[in-house]
Amino acid sequence: MHYVPMMTAAHPLDVLSGTGRPTFSAAEMSRRTAVLDAALAAAGVRHCVLHGANRSGSAVQWLTGWPVTREAVVVHTIGEPDTLLVHFFNHVPQARALAPAADVRWAGSTTASLLDELRRRGASDSGVAVVGAVPFGMHTALRENLGAIADLNGAYTRIRLHKSAEELAWLRAAAHLTDLSCAALRDGTRPGSTEYELGALVEGSYLAHGGTNYIHYFALTAMAEPAQCVPSQWPNGRVVHRGDVLACELSTAVGVDYPGQLLRTFTVAEPPTPVVTELHQVADAALSRIEALLAPGVLPEQIVAAAEVIEDAGFTTVDDLVHGLGGGYLPPVFGSRSRTLEALPTLPLAEGMTIVVQPNVTTTDGRIGVQTGELFEITATGCARLHQFPRGLGLIDG
Repeated sequence: MHYVPMMTAAHPLDVLSGTGRPTFSAAEMSRRTAVLDAALAAAGVRHCVLHGANRSGSAVQWLTGWPVTREAVVVHTIGEPDTLLVHFFNHVPQARALAPAADVRWAGSTTASLLDELRRRGASDSGVAVVGAVPFGMHTALRENLGAIADLNGAYTRIRLHKSAEELAWLRAAAHLTDLSCAALRDGTRPGSTEYELGALVEGSYLAHGGTNYIHYFALTAMAEPAQCVPSQWPNGRVVHRGDVLACELSTAVGVDYPGQLLRTFTVAEPPTPVVTELHQVADAALSRIEALLAPGVLPEQIVAAAEVIEDAGFTTVDDLVHGLGGGYLPPVFGSRSRTLEALPTLPLAEGMTIVVQPNVTTTDGRIGVQTGELFEITATGCARLHQFPRGLGLIDG
């Protein structure tokens, strides 16, 4: 019997808003303003510029509620309302609706408008803080006109590590929608499907519910002659065949930056080969060992030690073993012992963090691999699963 995730309400986004539009409460947005103000005070500055462009950069949405389109800049000053400068004039009306606490304006010449607003607020040569990937020309203009620039990106990352109750509600809804996408992928894929059609199955499962695509990555290869060990970031027209193994990494978001993340592996119309069976048994063991360990105070080195069942079996990994997720791709980020690319972080887990555990167990020659794992919440006493999709190596019918 195929699993269908249970609907906890008439619509998966009802837990977020009575209107169905995903917005945070005024109290949540005020909380964010307060923690940003505290970070600014600690840095010794009053003014902050938050930048995003080309639908990238979480800071603008995090502070104001506006998901960046072409370009947007927030001017934030302790004790004053925010000004949101939006690049395209026709995007201003919706920006005003989604960022009701900000003074939303057309940006015009973004850098010139930014400098004018900072001068109006009394910023002269006292310096300014920045968050986001501020363009070189804008950075130069800020330095030449306002003096020292404080990089607040590290502080911005730290204040997002611990999720509020409302953020956790968004992530639970996103996990629910991600589970729906994996069920649609499993139930709709057949020999003859293309990778493009797999993407359509995934996205078609949640668009009507208000979910948005974060990522959906696939690894599709023949078990008899394997040639791919980790999901690709860009799909191609490869056709699904009997005897393939399909590994997926799926993330559906509520809003823009609050996704679930689910990693699963399926064989297509045939039982797994011995190597696929062993790879997945090892991945399951690593996931179970890590899940049993997750709790406040646990260090990355302890998690890596718990995952050494991978190397003990003669396998390795390519993808990250653990990473933070929710409001951005966050610390701690690290790999297994055989895929440690840099020094292990020392950041301990803490209550309110949300992390993905994803043992991507592969052969050492990189020809074949599996994915399993999902998003967890770190609780006061351990961890909580946010996903309900069944674990284990799945089978796609022929």
